[in-house]
Amino acid sequence: MLEKIVQGKSLEMWFNEFPKLREVYDLKEVLWINDKYESIKSKTSFEPSMDDILDAMNRLGRFASYIKVAFPVTRESDGIIESELFEIDMMKNDLAKKANKDLEGRLFIKGDHALPISGSIKARGGIYEVLKHAEDLAISHGLLKEGMDYSVFDSEEFRALFSQHSIAVGSTGNLGLSIGIISARLGFKVYVHMSSDAKKWKKDLLRSKGVTVIEYESDYSKAVEEGRKQAQLDDKMYFVDDENSVNLFLGYAVAALRLSKQLKDMNIAVDSEHPLFVYLPCGVGGGPGGVAYGLKLIFGDNVHCFFAEPTHSPCMLIGMMTSMHDKVSVQDFDIDNKTAADGLAVGRPSGFVGKILENLLSGVYSVADENLFIMLSDLADLEEIYLEPSALAGVNGIVHMHSEEAKGYIEKNNLADKMKASVHIAWATGGSMVPEAEMKLYYETGDKLRK
Repeated sequence: MLEKIVQGKSLEMWFNEFPKLREVYDLKEVLWINDKYESIKSKTSFEPSMDDILDAMNRLGRFASYIKVAFPVTRESDGIIESELFEIDMMKNDLAKKANKDLEGRLFIKGDHALPISGSIKARGGIYEVLKHAEDLAISHGLLKEGMDYSVFDSEEFRALFSQHSIAVGSTGNLGLSIGIISARLGFKVYVHMSSDAKKWKKDLLRSKGVTVIEYESDYSKAVEEGRKQAQLDDKMYFVDDENSVNLFLGYAVAALRLSKQLKDMNIAVDSEHPLFVYLPCGVGGGPGGVAYGLKLIFGDNVHCFFAEPTHSPCMLIGMMTSMHDKVSVQDFDIDNKTAADGLAVGRPSGFVGKILENLLSGVYSVADENLFIMLSDLADLEEIYLEPSALAGVNGIVHMHSEEAKGYIEKNNLADKMKASVHIAWATGGSMVPEAEMKLYYETGDKLRK
């Protein structure tokens, strides 16, 4: 197997150049610290810019009146799709006990598992991109004039326009849910190309909304490829490109502005004496990439962002470690891309995201499925928070920051004496829409594994 050639080099040559890659190949849980990480002060320009992110936030603000009408569940938040920030001290204590470590700082969950409309982080980028496309169409057809109340999008005139157009996307599940639900509600014809990893209940839910679901035996990359091909044949079909979309990225980045306000409202400081660590479950990279990018623009060197991936689907870990990004896949290194964390079952990372974060991402770590399930059951018991397996990937990031592997990073960034004042946020990317019977099976799986 080691004689296999990847990008002109044998696996043995790759392992000699990147020793930690051998551990990744062996499906071990690893923490990789980004050796290209630099102070944000060394960057002179940012693309996308903060103005682009603010523009995205303002657009979501304009659409709030429509969201409130179309999705009554958002009335309480006045049409703003946002989640709460929860401190999980009992879970932190449990992690410390199991790791036999004193975990300094406070641990929080960012509750995107409970985002309204589609119940995952994809309710940010996915819904934003579709709304922007709808706005562009309405303006180009003369339906939307400056100063109009955007609740007009919930009208027969607007639905008649959108019914002449289609939207397509490739997904492992959650992005498809967000795109499908918002697009169908606006009146678009919707095609969601879903990989073999996608859960049946997600496909069933989409079909109940009138969405056409196209299934593949292959993985995420095939679903995206077929969705892209379909859109190229129809000039009235818009393809949401999870691998390369700037609009998706901006929708996710708005979360950083919202989180900044939440922290301020909770009197939680983020500065040179109070570092912030954020752990983001990662599939292709768009969601965590947008959030991390926005956080770096706001908090600079005072925030440290890490991606978390399953040991069987560590695509961003391999892409970033080797600097090959989307030129390599997990399958190139004989890793099967089979994981219970369906939202993270991606074999090839976004090159667009990897290159943007090349010097901004602090690192990536991997988690075994077994530990995702154990943490799922622990979090349910201790904090009464129920997440889908993929959303647990960020929860033990705080343990990694107190490991031997992280010592060099902590020392290099002068963080050792600041860890007591640190704040750690695990981004909970999905879970609230999981059917009760399915969640019960998840819980029971974790419960058996921890006994």
